[in-house]
Amino acid sequence: MYEKYFKRIFDIICALAAIIVFSWLYIIVAVLVRVKLGSPVIFKQKRPGKDEKIFELYKFRTMTDERDENGNLLPDDVRLTRFGRLLRKTSLDELPEAFNILKGDMSVVGPRPLLVEYLPLYNEDQKRRHNVRLGLSGLAQIKGRNAISWEEKFTYDVEYVDNISFMGDIKIILLTVWKAFVKEEGISQQGQATIEPFRGTQEKQTEQTKI
Repeated sequence: MYEKYFKRIFDIICALAAIIVFSWLYIIVAVLVRVKLGSPVIFKQKRPGKDEKIFELYKFRTMTDERDENGNLLPDDVRLTRFGRLLRKTSLDELPEAFNILKGDMSVVGPRPLLVEYLPLYNEDQKRRHNVRLGLSGLAQIKGRNAISWEEKFTYDVEYVDNISFMGDIKIILLTVWKAFVKEEGISQQGQATIEPFRGTQEKQTEQTKI
């Protein structure tokens, strides 16, 4: 009942409250991003949402646009500045996603929206993460964020899809705040500036090899 009738209302209330209460923070972060990283202040990227419908995700930018002599973007670890790392560590870069929630692209809690190019790589069970609105934070984020494997992330995503509840969402929100601002866990994968790209699970890779 919560998922069908009240979750969307809960999302709208939370998103509006965040935008109104933290409007000062939006302004401060936007100004700092403009000064330290340049324009545009908002990073936009196509992401698949519920039922794999593509939408445009909003974030504060955390990387520069530095390129090599051939015009190709430099690696993430080069373009990700100290200020950008701070934004990611505190999750302040994700503040603009509140507007995605208002629009109905996302939910406060749900599996994280990933890259469009990952869609063909999911196995049948992993695809179920798109049966619900994707979220600002989710079960995978409080269970390890970027410090766990892709397969573990997707297992937690599907577990969330199968067990959505109001109290479960409240718990995830509280633990997200705790881990982001107090414990600062799982910000990046070991040996990576962010996280290694998803290349499909072993069973999916094997299946493609046979084809």
